[in-house]
Amino acid sequence: QLQLVESGGGSVQAGGSLRLSCAASGYTGSSYCMGWFRQAPGKAREGVAVVRSDGTTIYADSVKGRFTISKDNAKNSLYLQMNSLKPEDTAMYYCAADRRTFCSLRGVVVGLVTYPYNYWGQGTQVTVSS
Repeated sequence: QLQLVESGGGSVQAGGSLRLSCAASGYTGSSYCMGWFRQAPGKAREGVAVVRSDGTTIYADSVKGRFTISKDNAKNSLYLQMNSLKPEDTAMYYCAADRRTFCSLRGVVVGLVTYPYNYWGQGTQVTVSS
């Protein structure tokens, strides 16, 4: 059973930076898709950035050029460097993982069906003030 624990959230002014971390335990190699998702109050959860097991990265249009996702397989950790933060980035940020190969910002695609990621952390709050 994979367990994910996020850290690094906090409060920052617009234009500032934060780095989120996700520590994975029960991790057995680099074969997982991993990603960051966020949910603001009253809004649906949305994909922010994903890294596939082959290193391919995918970003939501709203964060391209500002956020960078990275993974350290030796440390079993996932990171999200967030720069030029905006008030609209305020949300609870979640780390997610799945062993299936074709993952996206919307979920894990198997054939014609998109499934939720199998493993989720508890989240870390990011608040950006104007």
